[in-house]
This record gives sequence, structure tokens and C-alpha cells, in this order.
Amino acid sequence: MSYLITLFEQHSYLILFLGIFLELMALPISGEFLMSYAGYFVFQGKMNYLLALLTVFVSGGAGITVTYWIGKAGGYKLIEKYGKYIHLGPERYKKTAAWFERSGSKLLIFAYFIPGVRHFTGYVSGISRMPFRKFIIPAYTGSFLWGACFITLGKVLGPRWEAFHQLASKYFMIFIIIFAILLVGYFAYRFYKIPIKNLFIHLIKWLTNRLKTIRRTEIFLIFLTLVLIGMVTLMLGMAQDYLYNEFTQFNEITEYIVKSAVSMNWMKGFTVFQSPFAIASIIAITIIRIWSKGRNRVLEYLLLIVSILGARLFHESIMQIFSYLQTIGFVGKFHSANFPDINATIIIIIYGTCLFLLVRHSKNNYISIMVPIFGLLLLIGLTIVNIASTNLLPSDILGGYVYGGVWIFFNFLLFEMFRLVLEKY
Repeated sequence: MSYLITLFEQHSYLILFLGIFLELMALPISGEFLMSYAGYFVFQGKMNYLLALLTVFVSGGAGITVTYWIGKAGGYKLIEKYGKYIHLGPERYKKTAAWFERSGSKLLIFAYFIPGVRHFTGYVSGISRMPFRKFIIPAYTGSFLWGACFITLGKVLGPRWEAFHQLASKYFMIFIIIFAILLVGYFAYRFYKIPIKNLFIHLIKWLTNRLKTIRRTEIFLIFLTLVLIGMVTLMLGMAQDYLYNEFTQFNEITEYIVKSAVSMNWMKGFTVFQSPFAIASIIAITIIRIWSKGRNRVLEYLLLIVSILGARLFHESIMQIFSYLQTIGFVGKFHSANFPDINATIIIIIYGTCLFLLVRHSKNNYISIMVPIFGLLLLIGLTIVNIASTNLLPSDILGGYVYGGVWIFFNFLLFEMFRLVLEKY
């Protein structure tokens, strides 16, 4: 690897071109590494950004075009002669080719981002007799997007480039395993569509018969319970990472990407949502909405009051637990005295509770879907703004959201159980 880096420093554009071209010919070369390293060189001023993009676009296009024509020229003969040894005889191949004819061109753009798939995309496209005019546009578009993504990432990361690759390699195997499972599931569905459909139809009928005796509210309680269990598990995992100071790399990379890549000119509007006026407004709207619905008013007002007024008490309890663990020598020194961030905790509790109460009895499915999406985008925007404009650590903000989420889902579950009891008696 050190020899390759030395060569790259001496012949940047040539090595980048050859590396991408040979990888798409199915040689074991990491195109992502070369492109992100080229982005690092762009950051240092050793390479030109547009020329690096053009190099990847041309080499990627050339590589996948060559493999396409190789597959088209002699690929099917190899399938006829040797395909039976890899369970890909002519009959199975015809099914694969038919599927690729229907869906392959749509997947070409994204195939570059999948290790182990992009290497054979050109070959399979050619073997399946996909028309070249149908192949070339998505193939070249994917090549450009692939290069733009990793070169820009390397340029943005700059001096944090090596830390990024260390972090990526740490979780690379997990991503590969998840991707392999998804890929196996996808191809299993493509080749065994009818048996799988019949299985799911049978399962749905069985569930429908079982759920006929369970009311909608009880199903909702089950859902809230599962979400709460997931949030508590995540909370405990974050607490462990916090106590053992394992957020350092995450904070460094996140801060650098946000402060380097995000323009605050259009993100400043999100700061309005954490102002006292905006918070008071959403609470007032929720109070009016609860009154206008006229269902379980007392109970829903109690949920609103307990969730919001109990936020600080819940946060203080968490901080007291961490302090106690420190006094008994469980950990020497915390990496931050602000974990979880109190403002992030309060924000998610207020907005989460209010949005929940606003859509709790809504019969409009569009509103029920769009309101949670709005809440998620709001949290993302506020996170970016606070990281870019304050000294808060990303892990502290994320911790605030997770711990606040545990509190509100606990209250949701508790009050829905009360609601069920009241309806029953």
C-alpha cells in the first residue's frame, strides 16, 4: 500500500485512471480509496478537482464499456460451456438475463457503490444482451456520481481523511454482512417470487385472524413497547460508549464534515424552532388541538404537562447516576460534562410530545406520515446548526435526543395504558 501511495504522489492522474479502470475489469483494487485519496490531494492543492472528476468519469466509463463488449462478444459461450459448474446453466441464465433486461439499467447507476457488484456489472450487461444505447447513459451517470461522491468526500475531510478511513474500516465488515444478507434476500425473491409470495400471503392471513381479537389501541401499545425497548437498548449502548470515552472519533469526523461542508446561510432558519417563541407556539397549538378534539382531554393535558415538566427532572436523574458512577470509581474521567445535552433533551421532548398529540387521533394518513417526517428533518437541521455554531459535541446532542426519546416513549406507553383502562371501565 505504501508503494502504491508513493506512485500516486508521483503520477496522480495516471494511477487514478488505471486504478479505476482495472478495478472495473474485476481486479482487486480499491477504487474508493484511490478516489478519496485523490480528494485529499485536491484539498492539499496537489490535484485539480475538475480534472480528478474527469479522470474518474473517463476511466470508469472506459472500464465498464470494455467489460460490456467482452461480455457481449464471448460471455454467453462461457455460460453454455461452464455455467453448469456454478449453477448458472442456460435455463437459469435466461431468467437472469430477462430480469436484467427489465431492471438492470435502473440499477446500473447504483451498482458502482456496491463492492463486488460493480466489478461484474459490465460483463453481465453485455452477456444479457442489453442494448448499448440503454446501457451507456446509466452506466456513465453512475461512474460520474461514484467519482464525485468519493473525491468530494476526500476533499471535504481534508486532514481528517486518514481518521475517516480508520473509522470506515472498523465498521466495513458489518456493512458487508448486512449487504450480503440483503443481496441474498433480493435474489431469493427474484428467483423464488411465487413461493415467497404464497408464504407471505399465508402469514398475513394467519396474523389477520390472530389480530381480529385485538383492538387497534392494543396493537398501538405493542408498537410503543417495542419502540421503547429499542430506545432503552440504544440509550444503554450510548451510556457504555460515553463511560469508556469511545465517542472521540465520531465527534472529530462529524464536527469536521459539518463545519466544512454545511453552509450556515440557509441553515440559520432552523434556529427559530428552538427559540422560546416557537416552543411556546407549538405548546399553545397542542393545547388548542387537544381541546378541539374533545377526547380524553384531562389525560392528554396530563401527558403534555408530565412530559415537559418532568424533562429536567429526568435529565438531572441521568446526570446524578453518571456522577455516582464516577465517585465509586467506575470510570476515571468523563469525556464531556454535558452528556446528554439538556437543550437537545428538552427540544425532542417538547416537539415529540406535541407532534404526537397533534396527530394521535388524526384520520388523515397523509398528515400522520408527514408530521413525523417534519419532526425528523427538524431534529437533523437543529443538530447541524448547533454543531456548526456552538461548542457542543455531536455525541452530547445525539445523547440528548436518545435520552429524551426514552422519556417521551415511556410516557406515551404509560398514558396509552391509562387510556385503555379508562375506555374499558
